[in-house]
Amino acid sequence: MEAALRRTQPMYQEVKKMRQQHGYADICNIPGIKEICDIINRAFNSHLPAEDLDKDGFSTIKTFRGSSWRGKDCNDLDSRHHPGARPINGDVLTDSNCNGISGLDSETGLPYEDLLCNGTEPRGMILLGDSIGAHFHLPPQWFEAKSLNPSVFKDLLFILENEIDWPELSAATGHMNNTFGEVIKGPVDSIYMRLRERNRCNHRDYQNIGVNGGRSGSMNSTIVRSLVRNRMSDYPALVNIEVVGNDVCNGHPDTLSRMTKPDEFRKNMLDTLQYLDGVLPAGSHVWLTGLANGSLLYDNVHDRIYPLGSLRNDITYTDFYSYMNCLEISPCAGWLTDNSTLRYLTTKRAFELSDVLKNITATSEYKNFELVYLDVGIDEVIAEWEANGGEGWQLIEPVDGFHINQQANALAAAHFWKQLEKEYPDLMGKVNPNNDRIKELFGDQGGY
Repeated sequence: MEAALRRTQPMYQEVKKMRQQHGYADICNIPGIKEICDIINRAFNSHLPAEDLDKDGFSTIKTFRGSSWRGKDCNDLDSRHHPGARPINGDVLTDSNCNGISGLDSETGLPYEDLLCNGTEPRGMILLGDSIGAHFHLPPQWFEAKSLNPSVFKDLLFILENEIDWPELSAATGHMNNTFGEVIKGPVDSIYMRLRERNRCNHRDYQNIGVNGGRSGSMNSTIVRSLVRNRMSDYPALVNIEVVGNDVCNGHPDTLSRMTKPDEFRKNMLDTLQYLDGVLPAGSHVWLTGLANGSLLYDNVHDRIYPLGSLRNDITYTDFYSYMNCLEISPCAGWLTDNSTLRYLTTKRAFELSDVLKNITATSEYKNFELVYLDVGIDEVIAEWEANGGEGWQLIEPVDGFHINQQANALAAAHFWKQLEKEYPDLMGKVNPNNDRIKELFGDQGGY
């Protein structure tokens, strides 16, 4: 270690000398470095695509908040062209909304957009949330001695560039088959995929603005402001706001005093909704998701073997949680603990914050969107899984013991869709009678 530190000294002294000579207060002001910092800031702080030539919020690359997170741009040189846009002149000459539908029907002389999409109520799916919505997943194969081999690291760069999140496989915006079977296992289902199946004119119209560590404060200050929608020239959207844990989760020993208080939570969410009313097209819908009952995490995994202990079966999740709490780096000291009183009090605050969301939904009206509320429903998903012969631990991420896994994401999508169909069918839009014709004419509509 000392030798490594000595080797870094000349580099440090050179940087220090440059800063003294040129008066740089920040390394990101150094020419050549500034551009790199701007890209990093755009992707990781503003949650916008790092590469976006026309600055319309959509990109042609997958990672760094590109098309894994938002529909792929079909013309990165024209900001009018992006997923979710209303077609320009019927998209006779070009596909301005990136849904793969363009041109004229030779029999009628009408644009295909008019024939196949007009009156079908197209809409996009937008997720504003935390690491649950972004679908955080650390491959357990990276932590198990018996599973370590070069093949489990072949997508390492892609995974890191996507912030160890998997929005392309998530319950909200999953849109591709799972081709990462060595490091993430399970089927893919999502609200976006079901909206697209209902109306293929919705192709590519998704945005996942899930942020690791997202909570009501960051929702209001940064996350919601990363949403891209033009009130006048874009279609309406179904927006899901989910901050299901971080307002009660932190790694501090005094975790209870660090939780968001109901009054603060109310203000953050009301400010977020007010902002949305100013940017969403009329006819949109906003769906608030309540906070989770995180006690089920400990209940389901506490006595099971943690991946690092899989070789000798000598480390349980209770051991892992205690170690994380000791280091004060637990993602949720209030739930990931063997202290049942603390777990109860954390759940109590989560339910209080969910009650705030219910009250906001019952007492608020907005000009450009209808507001609805749904419970997070993970406990119901687990109960249904167990009723069909599964075990609850099989739906929880093995490495962090905190998030739901790929299987659970697919089940959650089906669960939410069933609730929406039953309670709020208007949120989904019409079933497009032209879907088969679209498939016949345009195939996969350009894919993703």
